[in-house]
Amino acid sequence: MADERGPRDVIHLRRDAASGIEAVTARFHGHAYDMHHHDEWLVGVTHDGIQDFFCRGARRQSTAGRVILIEPGERHDGQALRAAGFRYSMLYLPQDWLRDRMGGRDGHLGFRATLADDRHLGAAILQACRTVFDGTSPLATDAAMDDLAERLRGHLGAAPPRPAPDGDPAVADRALDYLHAHAATPFGLDALARAAGAADRFQLARAFRRRFGTSPHACLVELRLARARALLRERVPPAEAALMAGFSDQSHLGRWFRRAYGLTPAVYRRGRTDVPDGAHLLD
Repeated sequence: MADERGPRDVIHLRRDAASGIEAVTARFHGHAYDMHHHDEWLVGVTHDGIQDFFCRGARRQSTAGRVILIEPGERHDGQALRAAGFRYSMLYLPQDWLRDRMGGRDGHLGFRATLADDRHLGAAILQACRTVFDGTSPLATDAAMDDLAERLRGHLGAAPPRPAPDGDPAVADRALDYLHAHAATPFGLDALARAAGAADRFQLARAFRRRFGTSPHACLVELRLARARALLRERVPPAEAALMAGFSDQSHLGRWFRRAYGLTPAVYRRGRTDVPDGAHLLD
């Protein structure tokens, strides 16, 4: 079945076992995703409607035919600006996969822009999604992915400069390091403030939001969700993945997982939604 999020919202996912690339196609009519990030490179194309999202310090709008390019770790959310909603296709490209296709250039890779008007790249994204959903011809999938990689070359270069934060970012950076190191263990804001060297929890909250555009708690949830996704990809049962990632139980993980990714943990663990008519969203 499709994973339903609302009376008219639907999202389909399929994972290519050979490459680890995930393909998603979806339609949303209102709120789509809370602020979150991925470990992969995201390349997508909007088919219709207005896809509104925050990324790189600003709200952006993708309309029909526009390409969305998001780097690993870049926080973003998503929503529809009109009642008719929006429809899109997206590929999640593992970092190793893209680095290999770009000749091993790792530290030099970065998207020049978050939105691009490139109909050839948009067509390549759509074709690659179709081959992943079809899943019957590894040769066709390889050809589509090779074409996609070539189309991406012109959009990859030195990472763009990030806007300077308002104030000293050291407190926020130390807090983020602590979140990474202790994501699976419980702790409060006061403990986090002390670890980061902030005067108090309020200074920490202000510095963190200036630096990263979100709260420490929201970032902690992101880190736990990223860990849960990795465990689910390794076929760890959702209940175990929830506890290992720092969630209180499977239900707790499920609520946050659906808000962030539009899928239940069980559906994501399968790597596909098994929907016979799923390809209609790609037409």
